[in-house]
Amino acid sequence: MKVVILAGGLGTRISEESHLKPKPMIEIGQKPILWHIMKEYSYYGFHEFVICCGYKQQIIKEWFANYYLHNSDVTFDFTKQNSMEVHSNVAEPWRVTLVDTGLNTMTGGRIKRIQPYIGDETFMLTYGDAVADVNISELLAFHKGHRKVATITAVNVKQKFGVLEIGPDDSISQFREKKDSDGQVINAGYMVMEPEVFRYIEGDETVFEKGPLERLSAEGQLMAYRHNGFWKCMDTQRDKQKLEQMIETGDTPWMQWEKRE
Repeated sequence: MKVVILAGGLGTRISEESHLKPKPMIEIGQKPILWHIMKEYSYYGFHEFVICCGYKQQIIKEWFANYYLHNSDVTFDFTKQNSMEVHSNVAEPWRVTLVDTGLNTMTGGRIKRIQPYIGDETFMLTYGDAVADVNISELLAFHKGHRKVATITAVNVKQKFGVLEIGPDDSISQFREKKDSDGQVINAGYMVMEPEVFRYIEGDETVFEKGPLERLSAEGQLMAYRHNGFWKCMDTQRDKQKLEQMIETGDTPWMQWEKRE
């Protein structure tokens, strides 16, 4: 089963780095967050990826083109016609298709453009800027069990601030600290889609989270897989710094592959 990763956006809210590279190529722990996401799926046995590129897509292609070289010990011998010998190489069991889905294409349009690489098969779908400890195997089993067109992973984003309870006369009846139940349940990515989903996408201008998902919901074809574990989106520089701190302290619930190695 293929894993589709949306990696073509501009990443304007983390422009400190995204003006130089695509957001999914911003590094945490000296590896692009895209690599972390791929390692998550690979941990569960999903090794084939289709990456929807766009903004500065050449940087993503060049990184994968040089991945084998950058993760190996190498001897360059300039006395023998510039020969190169690779030692103790580190390779991933990945097959990666990089698709230029356009600079200004919306999320739905990017998904539509990779249809030829998916065919008539169920596929995974996620965003290129969030890591989680979602149990991918359980997610897929949940999707297969309900037999609907689409499944999205739902997480509760906790309230950041204290809460005011305001009465009809504008008096504050209660001021209290935040609780987990005050948060919002959002689409965290880590989705599973049947190929019928392509029929819900019109073209490049389609925002997947609006028309297609709204229609699927209205038709009873959209299901939520509830995830109560870790999820973190790298939306801002502060988010990146938080993920970096977690790596430095070894608090990395999404890096499940390290527990196996």
